[in-house]
Order: sequence, then C-alpha cells, then structure tokens
Amino acid sequence: MNLNMIGVATTFSLTLLALTAPAAANARASTSATGGLPFEVKPVGTFKNPWAMAFLPNDHVLVTQKEGTLILFDPATGTRRTVSGTPAVSSKGQGALMDIVPAPDFAASKLLYFSYSEAGTGDSSRVVLATATLDQAGGTLKDTKTIFRGQDASTGGHYSGRIGFSTDGKYLFFTSGDRQLFDPAQDPKSTLGKVLRLNLDGTPAAGNPLAAKGFNAAVWSYGHRNLLGIAFDKQGRLWEMEMGPRHGDEINLIKPGLNYGWPKVSNGSHYDGRDIPDHAPGDGFEAPKVSWNPAISPGGLAYYDADLFPKWKNSLFITGLSGKSLDRIALDGENATKQDHWDMGERIRAVRTGPSGALWLLEDGASGRLLMLTPKR
Repeated sequence: MNLNMIGVATTFSLTLLALTAPAAANARASTSATGGLPFEVKPVGTFKNPWAMAFLPNDHVLVTQKEGTLILFDPATGTRRTVSGTPAVSSKGQGALMDIVPAPDFAASKLLYFSYSEAGTGDSSRVVLATATLDQAGGTLKDTKTIFRGQDASTGGHYSGRIGFSTDGKYLFFTSGDRQLFDPAQDPKSTLGKVLRLNLDGTPAAGNPLAAKGFNAAVWSYGHRNLLGIAFDKQGRLWEMEMGPRHGDEINLIKPGLNYGWPKVSNGSHYDGRDIPDHAPGDGFEAPKVSWNPAISPGGLAYYDADLFPKWKNSLFITGLSGKSLDRIALDGENATKQDHWDMGERIRAVRTGPSGALWLLEDGASGRLLMLTPKR
C-alpha cells in the first residue's frame, strides 16, 4: 500500500485533539504562505479531522468531521456550534461523515444532502446518502431521511460519496466507490465503482443510459475506483476526480454510459508493484483527461468561475493529501491541462469556492485548518 491508501488511516488512528488557539493557527499560516504563492493564505478556524464543507446563503459554513460531527461555523466571527441530529457514523478506516451539499432550493427548503459511512452486519459497512432539514437557529438537523444505501462490503475504504446537482437542479449525481473490491466496478448489476444519476428523492433517474443493457438502473458511468470529487463546469459538463492505485490519480470528463476502465486499465500500478495496463487508444475504455504519476492522492475538487481570480476562471482546483498541494487545471471545452501546482505544506482535504470568489481549503488531520485564499495585494 502507498500513501494513497494508508495516509488517511494512519492520520485518523491518532488521538483526536482539536487545536483552537488563534496564535497556533497563525504560526502555522506562515509556513504555508511562503514559497511565492500567488495568493494570501488566511487561517480562520481549526477543526478535528475535517472532511468537507458547504457554504450557506448567510456565508456561514457547514464542516463535516470524520467521526460524525457537523459544525456550523461563522468565518467572520469564529463562532461555532455542533449541529445535533446527525446519524451514527462508522468512522473506521476511511469511513466518515463525508460530503454535504445544500439542495438547489435550499434558501426556501433548508434541505441538505449529505453522505456518510454506516455500519452493516458484522464487520461490513456501506455508504449512505441522506437528506435533512437544517434548523440553523436551533442548531439541529430535522426529518433526516436515507434516500440511497450502497452495497455492503467488509473493506474499510473507497466509499467515495460525493454529491453534485445537475445545472438545471433536476438530478442528483452521486459517486459510489469500488470499496477496494476491484471487479464490482465492471459489474453491471453493482452500484460500486460507478457514477449514479438519481432523482432528488434518491430513486434512479429515468433515461439513464445503461438500464436497457441490464445495468443497475441508477448507473450513469462505470469503471471507477475511488471517486472523491465531482463538479459541473459552466457549460454543464461533469468532471470527476479519483484516486488511482499506486499512482495514476486522474481527472475524467464524465459522459453517459462510458466505461472508464478500472480495474482493467489504469495509469497507475498495483500496490505490490504488479503492472496494470495503461490507457491506450482503441482499448475500449475512456481515458482520463489528466493523470498524475507520481501520485498526489487527491482529496477534493472544485470548479472555479468567479471574478476574484479572473485569470483562473473556468478552472478546476484539486487538493493533494500526500502531495500537500493545490493544483489548478485549465478547461477548454472537453480538454483539460495542468497549469499550476502549489506546495501548501500540509495535507489538503477539501476545496470550495466561497461566496465572494475566494478559494477555501480544509487541511486534513486532527487540527486541520480552514484557510481562505485571496489575491495578493
């Protein structure tokens, strides 16, 4: 196993102690803000093994933490509260309270979509997609409802569980990892190793491209490994990021019905050094638009098209765990090109575009900071 697999488990086996002192956060900021970065890095808060974040209309941030807690945080004042009503989370291995995304009509409905790993029978577990209404004043989740459950597996990783809404707000896209089982990614009946297209209530969307060919009715694309980011660009194209095995991390342009090759092909290799055939023209599989060798162990993905960094409009931003990095990928139609790679000095778990156009990062680990990135003056 390389760092793609073991880094998260090693970090999360440590005693979890939250670092909250502003002085400590500012001391660490000086290390990540050196090296000629083209942006200012401002730490605004510290969290215990943060996993994902979502901005609310009032600029507050919801931060999920690995062990199952949800934090409502105000970056302007630094105040926080633990949101009650979260379900029981199995946080062994790579398990966590994972992604969280406000519904397209959140301003009116207050509905949140979130994912987490749930214990099954014996030593098994599964990924769950759920909804709940946020009572922000009361700091609680209400009317929690499970709308999709993945297949059980006794392995401790590759849940994926990333959430995205189509640009018209009618469909929900959900990533279901291969659970370290390899072959289910190619199994038509399985939802493992797939991008799923669902109705907003979690049922399979009508017209999914492979249902008539005997696939599970929810499947949109298949042949994936550990899908840790999805994002739509301004033209409505769906981009996906996933961890490769031993190297071969990749960015894919997701198209309906296509096979992305895992585990038959990969630009990485098995952990024991055995070769996996690389993607090659004419092999019948859809090749990644961008791949990394050596690995950066990507943790998060965001699409950027805001005005604060005008030169970076129409870009993808990718965070690196073992790479301790932030990467920018420029998009041009269906083409993607590596542009920038910045050493951030810490493992970076997540990235989001904030309401003002700033980039926001979450560091990994027991004292992971929330960082705001703005242009240098």
